[in-house]
Amino acid sequence: PRSHLTGLSWQRASRPLLGCSAAQGHVCSRGVSSQPPSETANGKGSPSPPPPEVPAADPSSRGTRAAQRRQRKQGEAAAPRAGKLLLRSRRPGLSQPRWQTVGRWEQPPLVSAGWKHRKACGDYFQLEPSQAAAPALQTPPPDAGQGPSFEEMGLQPALLAGLGDLSISRPTAVQRITIPALRRGKSALCAAETGSGKTLAYLLPLLDGLLSRPATPEVEVAGPTAPRGLVVLPSRELALQVGAVAAALCRPAGLHVRGVTGGGAAGGLRRQMRAPPPGPAVLLGTPGALQEALRRRFLALERLRWMVLDEADTLMDDSFVGTLEEILAHAPLAVGRTQVVVVGATFPTGLSQMLGKFTDVGQFVTLATQSLHRLPPHVQQKFVRIKSRDKLPELLQLLKDHPASSGAIMIFCKSASTVNWLGYILDDHKIKHLRLQGQMLAAARANIFASFQKGDVSVLVCTDLASRGLDTSSVQLVVNYDFPDTLQDYLHRVGRVGRVGSKTPGVVVSFVTHRWDVDLVRKIETAARKRTGLPGMDSSINKKPPNPPKEKKK
Repeated sequence: PRSHLTGLSWQRASRPLLGCSAAQGHVCSRGVSSQPPSETANGKGSPSPPPPEVPAADPSSRGTRAAQRRQRKQGEAAAPRAGKLLLRSRRPGLSQPRWQTVGRWEQPPLVSAGWKHRKACGDYFQLEPSQAAAPALQTPPPDAGQGPSFEEMGLQPALLAGLGDLSISRPTAVQRITIPALRRGKSALCAAETGSGKTLAYLLPLLDGLLSRPATPEVEVAGPTAPRGLVVLPSRELALQVGAVAAALCRPAGLHVRGVTGGGAAGGLRRQMRAPPPGPAVLLGTPGALQEALRRRFLALERLRWMVLDEADTLMDDSFVGTLEEILAHAPLAVGRTQVVVVGATFPTGLSQMLGKFTDVGQFVTLATQSLHRLPPHVQQKFVRIKSRDKLPELLQLLKDHPASSGAIMIFCKSASTVNWLGYILDDHKIKHLRLQGQMLAAARANIFASFQKGDVSVLVCTDLASRGLDTSSVQLVVNYDFPDTLQDYLHRVGRVGRVGSKTPGVVVSFVTHRWDVDLVRKIETAARKRTGLPGMDSSINKKPPNPPKEKKK
């Protein structure tokens, strides 16, 4: 039978959430017979004696007044709050209107407070949008002191022409903050929410620096590829995407851009970096491919003027950190002439320690937006407490209710095996889709995301590989089939909708299955009710790590 959670309307269930009602539970506990009241206990069918008459209660008595007050309080708690809602609950008494504020040290009542109990399955709540547009598109106040246009920021005319080719006319919030600071040559940590335009925020000022200081002819000699700008990215899909933007900006200026990704033979690696003399001015690549090019001496970093570490939290993963350190060791960071820019929406705790091995992190400046680490206020987010066995039928109904013409859909899973299994199920239901996960061969992954971006297929089943940095402005629905492991992963997933360039803000639906998922949901709900950032995140690269706890003496 069709589940009562089916569809985006999340209609009220026909049966009570927690089993029988309070009155039914009281009757069952008393052991009252299910026989009609006209029958006696001995079963002879004689009518039972009438109950003794109870005198009517005096309305002015103290007990009656107390009972009336309790009834009024219960009625007020069950009545829906007036005004637009910030949080809408299945139980109206737990909904929170926008006008209601929660103190910093106050613990608000949570819908998810009892979600670890097995009888909570079927409960849900949703965060309602509180504004129409993304925070990155909001116009700054007149006295903010930030340039309102790209022309007033002093960018080179060739870059302005490239922006025209990309149909970009006004800067976002992170671009207004970052571009003037990076043009002054400072190394920086650029921290902003997903989908806010961070790619242009670092490409424009760094390319402007290359155009204002052309390469000297005497260093343009044959040999290994020696770029003046390097962008390190965690995935080939992101490298191709950023490379396309950089090429569009550099084309009017005559600068050459090349991208290098792994998964091929050594000859293919050399061909990827080949460019007309004097070679590529900007090189973009994944850590594995750059490491291989340095070891084979296809690449030299002596001329490097700036380096960007994009999606820093992924680059600091255990699978990348050793490779990244080898790349940083080849760059002339210690002499202070190479500008380093670290970019991301979330940052790992060991970032400053790792960079401190190669450069002075005390000279870094932090450039952060006000919406950093906050839930997107323009995106509707729904959380459904559901059993594992009910996830698949709910997903199929969501796909049925969401036609392909209403926008693309991304379905996130925790593992590659779940992506493949879910793909087989969608094949059985004749639902056209694409799959993207890290265990695929590089050749198989090459055109998958590009095909999804073009709109050839509107459903993408993927792991968190597709949650970092990729442009998903066509996506209107994100389904967390498996709830993410961390709050950082949730922010990146929810950032696939409501991006700069999206036509509509979109919707995120999260299936909450396990008890450990509930812990994260409670933190999200608390942050939403208090209108604060998510806990446990830091955007400061200069902050010293906490001292390790001292061992107790035995």
